[in-house]
Amino acid sequence: MDTRTSVHRLRIERLREVLIREGVDALLVPSSDPHLSEYLPERWQARQWFSGFTGSMGTLVVTTTQAAVFADSRYWVQAEAELAGTGITLVKIPTGTAALHLDWLAREVPRGGAVAVDGQVLGVAAAAALKDALDAVGVQLHTDSDLVDQAWPERAGLPANPVYEHRAPHAVQSRAAKLAQVREAMQRHGVTQHFVSTVDDIAWITNLRGADVHYNPVFLAHLLLGAEDATLFVEDRKIDAALAATLAVDGLRLAPYAQAGAALAALPAESRLLIDPRRVTFGLRQCVAPGVSVVEAVNPSTLLKSRKTEAEAAFVREAMVEDGVAMCHFYAGLEAAMGRGEPISEMTIDEWLSAERAKRPGFVGLSFPVIAGFNANGAMPHYRATPASFAQIEGDGLLLIDSGGQYLGGTTDITRVWPIGMPSAAMRRDYTLVLKGTLALSRTRFPRGTPGPMLDAIARAPLWAEGVEFGHGTGHGVGYFLAVHEGPQSISKAVVVPSMAMEPGMITSIEPGLYRDGQWGVRIENLVLNVPASTPEAGAFGEFLEFETLTLCPIDTRCIERSLLRSDEIDWLNGYHATVRQRLATQLQGDALAWLKTRTEPF
Repeated sequence: MDTRTSVHRLRIERLREVLIREGVDALLVPSSDPHLSEYLPERWQARQWFSGFTGSMGTLVVTTTQAAVFADSRYWVQAEAELAGTGITLVKIPTGTAALHLDWLAREVPRGGAVAVDGQVLGVAAAAALKDALDAVGVQLHTDSDLVDQAWPERAGLPANPVYEHRAPHAVQSRAAKLAQVREAMQRHGVTQHFVSTVDDIAWITNLRGADVHYNPVFLAHLLLGAEDATLFVEDRKIDAALAATLAVDGLRLAPYAQAGAALAALPAESRLLIDPRRVTFGLRQCVAPGVSVVEAVNPSTLLKSRKTEAEAAFVREAMVEDGVAMCHFYAGLEAAMGRGEPISEMTIDEWLSAERAKRPGFVGLSFPVIAGFNANGAMPHYRATPASFAQIEGDGLLLIDSGGQYLGGTTDITRVWPIGMPSAAMRRDYTLVLKGTLALSRTRFPRGTPGPMLDAIARAPLWAEGVEFGHGTGHGVGYFLAVHEGPQSISKAVVVPSMAMEPGMITSIEPGLYRDGQWGVRIENLVLNVPASTPEAGAFGEFLEFETLTLCPIDTRCIERSLLRSDEIDWLNGYHATVRQRLATQLQGDALAWLKTRTEPF
């Protein structure tokens, strides 16, 4: 018997026993924590622990007779493999924001029944949508208990990693200056207090960093800001006495992590509280005293931290040089090893590439797990090789490598695809179509304030013209030594909202792709910075922006089908490679320098 499969069946059965004992018909287990984070501390990885599905996004629903995982197209192949034999059904949803689990619950739970979910890990907006869907079919919603805890005896406690300061020169804005900016926004909203739960917002506001979440230099905390004072709710002993004294100078006092809810309940009745309904949990929202006026709006820090200053952009450019140097050393070594016929696997690539980044000045850690997928594995956008399941790099095909690093001066994220042996004509065609999408968006100018989703079709157009498509977004915001996925901007098919406006200083990925299940995948990704554009009609039609490509690594030209590229596209590619060579060559020597020169030859 498959031990992995049987253990997940047993865990689901344990959950069902809890449901029956508590008198509820279904349990909703989101991929979430009390901070609504994308990457979760071990304590809140319940969906993965019970189901075995390891994707970073997805929702588990368990009833007394059924169980289902809801996941979007990035994870379908992976989820089908990981859920096989568990008795858990995969429900395929069109996007990561789709809410098919609401329809499923409304259909499967009988009228008069009850659905449970831990309100401490459910967003305010998500709770409202869930309640509306269940009310419509006469089903009750219970949010006041954590049933997962009763069925997970091995559950981890809170992480205890220390918190540290992000210091100058890389922390180019002082904590006092950031607090002042947020308080200015509070005044515009007419509020007396502002409650923040999102860990990257808190890290940015306080100039603090931690290691409570893999790949993200953040720590678990809540923050309550007043006009003159502020309270940081954080686990005891995570901040030492010296740092606590430094924070006190800026008016930041410390309180136990578990007291955040009580502090909201104790707010004076005349208070006006600002919260972001998509970034605060329902459980904490319920703690707010009834007499307090609540103003719902996007966290001011979300926009503030997305707009990197000139000094921050300069440090990001330095981090890109370090990242590019690491990539050159890695790829030079990889190609040399393959030329000698050494056995190389996807696991080898993860190990070697991570080791090269670790040698670079200012490197703190990876920004996400290395994705190294050869041929069919590359067709899974969020694939990760494991010691139990990986491919050898041998024969003919395409090798997709998506990776990134956390540096004191910035966060990187890059995807490249490399030919192994002799790629087929179909592979080269797919590669070139994706490249055309990357080039099309990279060269775009647009009015300041254009919503990110309005740019999405530009990258997709070359693929759409050939009748092909990809299921993930084209681009996500990237933090400054923070989360590799950051809002508010998004280049995707998402519904347009005002907060998605593209503003100067934002860093975003451009990463169209094309995936053929069971065959191969292509994705070419660079990070870009929004910068002012000089236009012939400067000023007459408002301010325009364009993209400065930040990522410094050759784009392989051996996979290109030349007949599909226009001369202006080739000119851009050659210009980019000239920049890559100029920026990196002085930092390299020997085999790595020779590799760089070869891979940046004009096409």
